[in-house]
Amino acid sequence: MSSPAPLPPSEPLPRWVAAAVTFLSSGAVLVLEIVGLRLIAPYVGVTLQTSTAIIGFALAAIAIGAWTGGATADRTDPRRLLAPLMVAGGALVAAVLPLVRFTGEALSGADAGGVLLLAAVAVVVPAALLSAVPPMVVKLQLASLAETGSVVGRLSGIGTLGAIAATFATGFLLIAVLPSSVILVGTGAVTVAVGLALGVLLRRRTPSAGRVPPALLLLAVAGLGLAAVAPTPCEEETAYHCARVVADPERETGRALLLDTLRHSYVDLADPTYLEFEYVRAIAAVTDALAPDGEPLSALHIGGGGLTLPRYLAAERPGTESLVVEVDPGVVAIDREQLALETTEDLRVRVADGRVALAAEAPGERDLVVGDAFGGLSVPWQLTTREAVELVDRALADDGVYAINLIDHPPLGFVRAELATLRAVFPHVALLARIPVLAGEDGGNVVAVASRSPIPTDEIAAALSDRDLVWQVAQGAELDRFVGDADVLTDDFAPVDQLLTPYG
Repeated sequence: MSSPAPLPPSEPLPRWVAAAVTFLSSGAVLVLEIVGLRLIAPYVGVTLQTSTAIIGFALAAIAIGAWTGGATADRTDPRRLLAPLMVAGGALVAAVLPLVRFTGEALSGADAGGVLLLAAVAVVVPAALLSAVPPMVVKLQLASLAETGSVVGRLSGIGTLGAIAATFATGFLLIAVLPSSVILVGTGAVTVAVGLALGVLLRRRTPSAGRVPPALLLLAVAGLGLAAVAPTPCEEETAYHCARVVADPERETGRALLLDTLRHSYVDLADPTYLEFEYVRAIAAVTDALAPDGEPLSALHIGGGGLTLPRYLAAERPGTESLVVEVDPGVVAIDREQLALETTEDLRVRVADGRVALAAEAPGERDLVVGDAFGGLSVPWQLTTREAVELVDRALADDGVYAINLIDHPPLGFVRAELATLRAVFPHVALLARIPVLAGEDGGNVVAVASRSPIPTDEIAAALSDRDLVWQVAQGAELDRFVGDADVLTDDFAPVDQLLTPYG
């Protein structure tokens, strides 16, 4: 079997072609990195570990691709490989969508193995292939040793600019207006098209260069086709979540709002006083003890979801002024379109980060602050720290109450640390939880309550019982034992994701 005829000495690509190929291949890797996190979130949640896995594997793929691409360019004429690499890389960028979705169905859960495997599936191979392109372009452009520094520096800078442009365009624009599937398929299709155009250009200049094997064209078609039929857990993709609303088969007007891996809210479209989730009933029990029946409150809700509790307060305590802070405008749109949300002067929604909204609150005006913001299974770290709790304290009236929903499982390291943080700011703190949770034997949702005034624990306990909750109220010595020597979380040190045990 004869080997292919050797190519004549390498001829540089036109400068604009070299710049465009380097810019695009580097940019496509960053698009894949950013969108990859959103792809795996519905299956393994959004935590520091998932972000770290995606970033780590993307960097590993860039290193592998650059190293092997440079070494291969020294042994083989880059004109044979540039077009096939672009086509293969683009095809696999599109194919990542079905690969992650089919794999994710079998790997749902936040265990480290599943996170790492799904992150690897999302980025490694296409990112490595595309990262091999820039060093090959550099090799082609090196006409003489006298220009080595300027050629390498120029193309390295262009590649970095491509990565920067892709980062900002994806994070600020594309994700806001397009589904992740469209972004990935579009990026893959453009990369394939540029690879094919590059192949045509190279063959015109050197007939034996730039050939794209038919198998790669088949891969590109298959990747785009599979992307069209891959299962999706999303009904709607918001700026932060994969979201869908599910009807309750046992309650005609019941609707559950699912964000990524979790049921975040339950709303009865016909009865705002119906509270499905136990933790929501526990917070409602706190409001029962906070003021006489029917008396309006001034409430700030950090985290909106389906706005179950604000609607409840509007119905049970007419005249209550609730401001709901929700970071995701897509969730608010779903609330309006599918969960019958109607805002009024007394029930307002502000799209903002909870910490930013707390800093803007007027001091001493709120009777109630409710913390119910979650990124995946954890409260966003910036809302857990002593500095954030001090902002809550500033917003509350002297007899106001802070009630925060938390999720953890044994050994309950996060809940203990958050309670220690609350106690560093408020003189009165209590924990509402089931007995097995207080014993450290089980986990799930708990509600922490904090105030500058004594907390009416007997009244809260009675209200919990009235709401058919087998929850206890822990304070004083019992709470001392539960919290133990847990550290106070601060803006300088808040390892929330590491403290949290997501599943029992």
